[in-house]
Amino acid sequence: MTNDALSSTYELVPKTWDEMHTDPTNIRSQYDVINAYLKKTSPDILYKKEELSKQLFMKQGVTFTVYNDNEGIEKIFPFDIVPRIITAAEWDKIERGIKQRLKALNLFIKDIYNEQFIIKDGIISAELIYSCPNFLREMKGVKVPYDVYVHISGVDLIRNNDGEFYVLEDNLRTPSGVSYMLENREISKRLFPGILPKSNVRGVSNYPNMLYKKLKELSIKPNPNIVLLTPGIYNSAYYEHTTLARLMGIELVEGSDLVVKNHTVYMKTTNGLKQVDVIYRRVDDDFLDPLEFNAKSVLGVAGIMAAYRKGNVNIVNAPGTGIADDKAIYIYVPDMIKYYLKEEPILKNIETYQLGNPEEYDYVAKNIKDMVIKKTDGSGGYGMLMGHEASEAEIKDYLENVKKKPENFIAQPILRLSTAPCYIDGQLTPRCIDLRPFALSGRDGIDICPGGLTRVALKKGSLVVNSSQGGGSKDTWVLQ
Repeated sequence: MTNDALSSTYELVPKTWDEMHTDPTNIRSQYDVINAYLKKTSPDILYKKEELSKQLFMKQGVTFTVYNDNEGIEKIFPFDIVPRIITAAEWDKIERGIKQRLKALNLFIKDIYNEQFIIKDGIISAELIYSCPNFLREMKGVKVPYDVYVHISGVDLIRNNDGEFYVLEDNLRTPSGVSYMLENREISKRLFPGILPKSNVRGVSNYPNMLYKKLKELSIKPNPNIVLLTPGIYNSAYYEHTTLARLMGIELVEGSDLVVKNHTVYMKTTNGLKQVDVIYRRVDDDFLDPLEFNAKSVLGVAGIMAAYRKGNVNIVNAPGTGIADDKAIYIYVPDMIKYYLKEEPILKNIETYQLGNPEEYDYVAKNIKDMVIKKTDGSGGYGMLMGHEASEAEIKDYLENVKKKPENFIAQPILRLSTAPCYIDGQLTPRCIDLRPFALSGRDGIDICPGGLTRVALKKGSLVVNSSQGGGSKDTWVLQ
C-alpha cells in the first residue's frame, strides 16, 4: 500500500465531526504537520512504530483490567500512534469551562455539607441529595483546608457533530487515567522525534510536580509526609498508583501500612511509626474507614475519619465528593453555575432525563433505540444500556430492573461522538473518541494540565471508549 493509498482509504462517518478532516479532501490546519509526516513515511516504518509502541508499553508494564474478558483480566493498554490535536483556541474554551464548572461544584459540595442554601432556595430537592448513595452524612459540618473538597478531577468531554464540546460526566471521587496521559506522551516523543516541538505542542510531563505542589499546600509543615493510599495490586488502576507515587517521590501505602493513634495517622516504618500529614487516597469512600463505613473493609484505616475531622490529617479528594459527580446531580450543574457564580455555563451538559420522573421515563421508553441508560452511581462503562445495540429482550429486562428503583437511573440521547484517524491494520480509519482533561485545585486556584487522556473506541462503530470495556487511547496534543 502506498502512502497515497493510506490517506485515500479514510472514509468519514456520515453526520459526524472528524477531528482531522473537514471533508474527504481537506485537512484541518492543526493536523498539517502530522499529516505531512504520515504521507512521507512508508507503511513499513509506520508498522514498526506501532510495534515499538506495544513493546514500550509492555516493558513499562502499562496495564489495565478488563473484568469480563475470558482470556484474562490483565491487558497491555492499547495505544494508537496518531495523536489527537487540539488548537489553542479550542483549549482556551475547554480550560475556562472546566474551571468554571469545578468552582461551582466545589461550592456545591461545601454548601451541601454545611448551610445547604441551594436546597433552601429550591434549586435542588433535599430528597435527591439524601437519596444519593454518595452523600456522606459523616461529612456534615466538617471543615476542610481552604474549603477545597475536589483537589483532583477528570472531567469527561465529548465533541458532538455540531463541533462543540459537551460535558459527559464529572469524575470527582478518585479519577484515573493520568498515568496513561503521561506514558502516551513519552511514547510520542520516541515515535515522532522533532515533530512535537515543530508543532508547538504544550508539555504534560509537569503534572506530577503540579500535583505534589497542591498536596504539599494542604499542610502547614514545610516538609509534610505525603502518602498515596492504594487498594492494592488487584485494583484496575494499580499501575497508575505506583507511577504517581514514584514520580512524586512519596510512599505508596496500603491500609495495613497505616494506623491511627490518638486521632493521628501514622505510617509503619522500620524505624517505628511516622506521622502522616496528607493522604492522596485511591480508595473509595465506602472502604476508607471500617469504623464508619463498610465494617468488612480491609482496604482503609480504622479511625481515619476521626483523625480527618480533628484536622490531624488531610485526605485528597475529600470524602463525600461523590455527591457532586453522581449522574442524577449532573443535571443540575448548569443551575449550580448560575446560582453560585451568577454566570452562564461555558461548557454545556448533554440533555439528560431522570427516570424517576414518570413523564421522562415514558419519553425514554418510547425512544429507547435512541437512548443510553446509565446508573446514577455507575462508572467505567458498566451497567449501561445502549438502546441502538440492544435486543428487544435485553431492553425489556433492563427496563424491568429500572422500574424497581427508577430514581437510580438517568438516560441521555445517543450522541455522535467525534472521530479521529487511527492506524489500524495498516490503514487510517476513523474511530470515536472522548477527552478527559485533568484539573488540580488548591488554595491558589485551579490548574489544568494542557492535554489529557483521549480515549478511543477501538471497535468499529462502537461508542464505548472505556479501557475497562476494551477501549484504547491516543496522545493529546494541545498547541501553543
